[in-house]
Amino acid sequence: MSLIPTLNKRKVTLNSIKSPVADELGDFEKHFRQSMQSKVPLLDKIMYYIVQRKGKQIRPIMVFLSAKMWGSPSESTYRAASFIELLHTATLVHDDVVDDSYQRRGFFSINALWKNKIAVLVGDYLLSKGLLLALDNKEYKQLHIVSRAVRDLSEGELMQIEKARRLDIEENIYFEIIRQKTASLLAAACSAGAASVTEDDEVIEQTRLFGETLGMAYQIKDDLFDYGEKAIGKPRGIDIKEKKMTLPLIYALSKADKKTKKHIINSIKKKSTDPTVVKEVIAFVKQSGGMEYATQVMLDYKNKAQELLLNFPDTPARQSMQELVEFVIDRKH
Repeated sequence: MSLIPTLNKRKVTLNSIKSPVADELGDFEKHFRQSMQSKVPLLDKIMYYIVQRKGKQIRPIMVFLSAKMWGSPSESTYRAASFIELLHTATLVHDDVVDDSYQRRGFFSINALWKNKIAVLVGDYLLSKGLLLALDNKEYKQLHIVSRAVRDLSEGELMQIEKARRLDIEENIYFEIIRQKTASLLAAACSAGAASVTEDDEVIEQTRLFGETLGMAYQIKDDLFDYGEKAIGKPRGIDIKEKKMTLPLIYALSKADKKTKKHIINSIKKKSTDPTVVKEVIAFVKQSGGMEYATQVMLDYKNKAQELLLNFPDTPARQSMQELVEFVIDRKH
């Protein structure tokens, strides 16, 4: 019998999740805008554009909920949330350059409007603003947490690029890539939030581990979208076109005979952008049970995240974190 508490039946929405920290998130908007300001007119224009097209702000929500689970949010918490969001925004700007992507969340990307050279410099600027925000306020713990996340993000991206060339990735490598590329930043958001209200290293580490575990489930959910029935959140088959080996495909290949495996890998290597090949790979993954397997692994991470939360104080903030876990798994984009 599961020890994980059953959530009440009300529909989980982002607004309900944010409710314990709604006031703090409202004030955060001002802090974040201030942290991005520049005296260079072009930069200020681009910063305004970025603020206007912000996404769900999952990471700042996690910072404030983590802080509120263990104490009362302080100025240090606001700086932590700004630092995390500056880093996250910098990685998105750089990712669009790396991936030659010209749209994000339905808007033109920075590189689409201002070209790659400016986009790279904008990403650098955002990262530097985050570093200075921490250093100017002697937030050395936050600096260590976020610097580790930057290192992991870079290593994970490079490892994925390297493996895409040979398509020889195995499950353990895939898990390490998504731990570094996605889970590390959610882990940093949670541990930075906790570190803003407590110096207890065990508390900070347990909160970090929760964020990392949730991040693993988050990325597997994202990878499942690639094989969905219709284009939701991101175009179907985009990972295949970019030769990214994700869990559904890795599992399917592990169960295929040598001839089929060689055919699928060669098709992706040589014709990954061909719609016929994309359709064939999607069908192959579904027929091989790749979707069901990846979904079960995602649910295992979800359950682990919920079990970790049982060790945290029973507060409205923890309830919202439990709802956030559900939201991550049930989201449609």
